[in-house]
Amino acid sequence: MVEAVTLVTLVALALLLGGVVGSVVPVLPSGLLSLAGVGVYAGWGAEEVGFLLLASFVLVALAAAVLEQFAGPLTARATGASTRTMLIAAGAGVLLFFVTGPVGILIGSFGAVLLLELHRGESGEDAARRAGYTVLGMLGSAVMQVLLTGSVLAGFVLFVLVL
Repeated sequence: MVEAVTLVTLVALALLLGGVVGSVVPVLPSGLLSLAGVGVYAGWGAEEVGFLLLASFVLVALAAAVLEQFAGPLTARATGASTRTMLIAAGAGVLLFFVTGPVGILIGSFGAVLLLELHRGESGEDAARRAGYTVLGMLGSAVMQVLLTGSVLAGFVLFVLVL
């Protein structure tokens, strides 16, 4: 049965929802917001959360946080781009975010990988492939973050608030 909602529950839900939103809005740390939501409720919530449930929420939220930080750069690296290219592409994405919004991250990363790989002497085809895979890795990361943070939110509502 659903009980009365407390301020702590509302804060936890807001943080969990922020985690889902942060999966597609680059400035918000999706996994960390989800982790904070779980932590707020575990620390100050009306009911105790069982160890296994809490551990599963924490692990899924941490997986989202790690994925958020490393999926794009690791995809670039996995396709053969240099570490230098990977770091510069991340910086270009961040800079263009402030100029063109979320699309700037994708454009900046793609352009940086493409140009740096061409400068490094790679063929146009290889440079374009690496740049494309980098963007696909970033988009795939966003999808996985939505699924992970959404599962923490859904699990919290179901197992903590409803059951």
